[in-house]
Amino acid sequence: MLLRAYTHSPQFIRTTCANFFSSHPLTRIPLAHRRVKVPLNAAAAAKFSTKSAVPLTTKHAADNNNDSNVIPLDMLFVPPGVERNEIKEDMLLPGSNIVMGPYAGDAKIKQVEFKGSSIRANDCPKDGKPEFAMLGRSNVGKSSLINCLVRKDIAMTSKKPGKTQLINHFLINKSWYIVDLPGYGYAYAPESARLDWNTFTKGYFLKRDTLVAVMLLVDASVPPQKIDLDCANWLGRNNIPLTFVFTKCDKRKSGKSGLKPPERNIQDFQDLIKKNYREPPPWIMTSSISNLGRDDLLLHMSQLRNYWDN
Repeated sequence: MLLRAYTHSPQFIRTTCANFFSSHPLTRIPLAHRRVKVPLNAAAAAKFSTKSAVPLTTKHAADNNNDSNVIPLDMLFVPPGVERNEIKEDMLLPGSNIVMGPYAGDAKIKQVEFKGSSIRANDCPKDGKPEFAMLGRSNVGKSSLINCLVRKDIAMTSKKPGKTQLINHFLINKSWYIVDLPGYGYAYAPESARLDWNTFTKGYFLKRDTLVAVMLLVDASVPPQKIDLDCANWLGRNNIPLTFVFTKCDKRKSGKSGLKPPERNIQDFQDLIKKNYREPPPWIMTSSISNLGRDDLLLHMSQLRNYWDN
């Protein structure tokens, strides 16, 4: 559902693409391609100098153990500035279906600053800087992943799910935001402080024109959960671009336990999701323990952000 091409205005995206979601709520929006004039990353641009194309399947490293899976070419997420028949194997980010395009820029986080917490979407920063919202079930490891991305303990972690109760903005490199949103599925806060996710977090999604994409975190150590599918369904119906970020991919189950490894749970999740998508949504495997996928997720976010800014 994450957009292949971002227009200059998020409102234009929602208006132009509403007809697609009226019949297919989870379908990724197939906006028109835009060719790149000036690449933002010389290394990425060099990969487009050849006209050779990859086979119908592309291998990628599924985890740090160098396991290999085969992803059909038509199941890859193709970013702005790339034609499907131009894709080469080394353009695929490891542990994902995401192709790196020429809009991928400097993905390093050099500075992070907590800008404040908001109770309502109207109270969020109004400086026009692009932002990525981190969303997921309350025990999905959201705060741990944010801390892993910025390499600092800025987001509150707890053994009790549901500690994030406000919209928290973290300014990255003085140019864009990571937004820590309340998780869904739990309500451990006192009754007086308990938040209605339907009116609180959803209001943020519908009102934030600076939202580039939602990073929807899904626990890969457990089978697909209906609440995650329902959340993705709601985002799709409201034309909110997203990337599936699979967490806890370092957790390996023993064969005797009868539990599936992360790769199998991810595949099961994909099988359920693809029934409602015309084109494959982007996804990536991560672990806040081993740092699996950290740099690649930031690179993916950079190409979306740079295209949004262009």
